[in-house]
Amino acid sequence: MASSLRDLVPEQEPASVAEGFEFTEGPVWHPDGYLLFSDIPANTIYRYTPGGGPEPFLSPSGNSNGLTFDRQARLLACEHGGRRVSRMAPRMDRGMEMVSLVGHYDGKRLNSPNDLVVHSGGSIFFTDPPYGIDPEPGEQGFNGVYRLDPDGSITLLNRDMNRPNGLAFALDESILYVDDSRNRHVLAFPVNSDLSVGQPSVLVDMDVAERGGPDGMKVDRDGNLYITGPGGLWVITPAGEHLGTIEFPQLPANLCFGGSDYQTIYVTARAGLYSIQVNAPGNAVF
Repeated sequence: MASSLRDLVPEQEPASVAEGFEFTEGPVWHPDGYLLFSDIPANTIYRYTPGGGPEPFLSPSGNSNGLTFDRQARLLACEHGGRRVSRMAPRMDRGMEMVSLVGHYDGKRLNSPNDLVVHSGGSIFFTDPPYGIDPEPGEQGFNGVYRLDPDGSITLLNRDMNRPNGLAFALDESILYVDDSRNRHVLAFPVNSDLSVGQPSVLVDMDVAERGGPDGMKVDRDGNLYITGPGGLWVITPAGEHLGTIEFPQLPANLCFGGSDYQTIYVTARAGLYSIQVNAPGNAVF
C-alpha cells in the first residue's frame, strides 16, 4: 500500500501534449494505442496518437463531455448539447454516428449527462448535473445519478447530490465513487447485488482554499484514486487518505490512464492536454 505521493507518482514536471483548445474533457484510452478526448465548446472529439498531433475524430459531437468504451469497445459519450448518453454505431453509408441510448427519465429530458462508467455486467452508470443547460433549471428538478441497464431500462440511483460529476468503481465494484463538485467532496456508495446503491459516506473532503472542485476520477490497479480537484490532481488511497496534489499549468478537469503499460496519465486541463508518468498502472477500460 502506498504511504506517500512519491510511491505512486515520481517527481516530474507535467509534459504538455497539445494546446489551443477551448475546454477539454473526457479523455479515454483505446488499447489500439490512441487517446480520444472532448473539446466541449468546439463540439468536437479529438483523437491523439503518441508521436503525432491531435486530429478531429467526430464533429459535431453533441458537445460531448465524458467518454468511455463499453465492453464491446464501442465509444460511449455524455452529450451536453444532445442531453443524452449516446453510443457510436455504423451508418448505412458505412460511416459512423452517435446513436441515443437514453435522453429521458420519467418522461422528462435529462439535464446534461456529464460522466459515465461501465460495470462489468454491462450497465452504464452516469451523472446528470445541469452544466450544459445553465442557467436553465431543467425538467427533472434535481441532479441525478443513474444506471442504464443493457435492456434499455433506466434507474435513478440518487437525487440528493448538488452537482454530481465524475465517478468510478472500486476494483471489486463494491463501491461507486461519485464526486459532488459544488459540495467539494467525494462520496462512496456501497453497491448492492442488484446494482442499486446504499447510503454514501464521504471519502474525501476537498473544501480547501485552492480554486476548483472535484471533477474527473480514475482508479489504479491498487485501488488508489486520482481525482482532478482544487489546485490540481489529487491522489487518494482507498481509505481516503490524501497523499498529495500534482499541479499543472492549467486547472485539470479530467484524466485517464493510457499508454501500452497504462502508466501514463493523460490530463485534460482547460485549453491543454498534459501527461505524467506513474508507478502503479491504471485499470484498462475494458
